[in-house]
Amino acid sequence: MAAHWEHFNHAADMGVRGCGDTLAEAFEQAALALTAVIVDPAQVAAAQKVEITCDGDDRELLLVGWLNALVFEMATRKLLFSRFRVSFDGAHLRASAWGEPVQRERHRPVVEVKGATYTALSVVQREHGRWLAQCVVDV
Repeated sequence: MAAHWEHFNHAADMGVRGCGDTLAEAFEQAALALTAVIVDPAQVAAAQKVEITCDGDDRELLLVGWLNALVFEMATRKLLFSRFRVSFDGAHLRASAWGEPVQRERHRPVVEVKGATYTALSVVQREHGRWLAQCVVDV
């Protein structure tokens, strides 16, 4: 099964989930799901690269830190992202995110994501070796 992202319903907020053959792939797909809460990622050009680092005491906290770092970069740089590359060194995450400035007329953002939460937070390796990384984001 190919790496993919999906949403899951949660009251007034939105769940984001990434699945992949590796932990890094699952985190990349969770980031893509985050973008997809706001806009169609296919409409976002991977034109500008931003480097992101974060630390976490465990994989779950690292996922929340990663998604919140993306939310911060989107808000402060006025960017949307559509491509991600994640790597790990123990409890340290290094990533590149590619995107472009928000163009309201073209991108038509639906909502603003305020941040990732600990609700439904899970980072696990499934029985077939595939990874799942998920949480609820506040919209």
